Amino acid sequence: MRNHEVTKRQDLLTPDGSLREPGWSRKLIQTYKRSQIKAPKFRIKEWDYYLVLNEDFAGAFTLSDDGYIGLQSVSLLNFKEGWEHTETILNAFPMGKFGLPQTSEEGDVEYRDKRLHMAYTVKNGERRIRCFFKNFYEGKTFSCDITLKQPDMDTMVIATPFERKRAFYYNQKINCMPASGYMKYAGKTYFFHEDTDFGTLDWGRGVWTYDNRWYWGSGNTVIDGKPFGFNIGYGFGDTSAASENMLFYDGVGHKLDDVVFHIPENSYMKPWRFTSSDGRFEMDFVPVLDRAAKTNALIIESDQHQVFGRMSGKAVLDDGRELRIKDVLCFAEDVHNRY
Repeated sequence: MRNHEVTKRQDLLTPDGSLREPGWSRKLIQTYKRSQIKAPKFRIKEWDYYLVLNEDFAGAFTLSDDGYIGLQSVSLLNFKEGWEHTETILNAFPMGKFGLPQTSEEGDVEYRDKRLHMAYTVKNGERRIRCFFKNFYEGKTFSCDITLKQPDMDTMVIATPFERKRAFYYNQKINCMPASGYMKYAGKTYFFHEDTDFGTLDWGRGVWTYDNRWYWGSGNTVIDGKPFGFNIGYGFGDTSAASENMLFYDGVGHKLDDVVFHIPENSYMKPWRFTSSDGRFEMDFVPVLDRAAKTNALIIESDQHQVFGRMSGKAVLDDGRELRIKDVLCFAEDVHNRY
């Protein structure tokens, strides 16, 4: 059954380590427990990724434990000036040592080495991102202190199996979190304002297969005085039970069917289109900046294009109401990883 909604509170995994009930939900209904995974530690992937974005600039923050490699990164993007920089620190064989929480709803995450100190905290309906990164770029330090408010609202949660038994992906995307605070770099302070700016969390836990290519897009804005967001994506695992495509308006989630990314073959910076099988997400996308990264280190290979741009078109809610969005700064990505 397409777009099967999981509504029963239960353990995510069965005793043999496979998914109990593939599908989507509005919150973390199913409970992830690392101890129930029936796969080698080096195959377990866990990460918390935050993107905080407005019309002029953005910050992206990753704390992750991908089994045989850890990847901690910070990105600063300046859309007005047309540049971005990403700095990444790799760690060998963390395999659970970072102690990432088993739920997004509580638990703090902290990473520290001689260059980078980054911490995520969750408390009283708020998420806080703090970072101090020495020699971030051209010898200069990057720092930030950002707070994201998380009111009681629907989120996108999906439990996706892979063809290989005991491989799965449990993922939550939280949109529409009002952002306040600042980022500092090279003598300039970038301020976020909660009435206009938003943060998004990509919380992922699971056991992945080695070679995957996926597409993901997300954005937030205000329509008629109420927060609006979307999450779209596909490409990995067996999504026959449900897609991850979803709209959010005034705290309520609206489920979509399939969405297709139409990416120009010869340039990521040419205009894209998005179409949907149910006609409820029809958009044009004009890129402004491609955060491209390519890594080839023996068994680890990655080719990423996270393209930021302006989205315009229509989104249709469950009750048939049509929302028009115009030039909303958001992103869509095409990523191919072997790791």
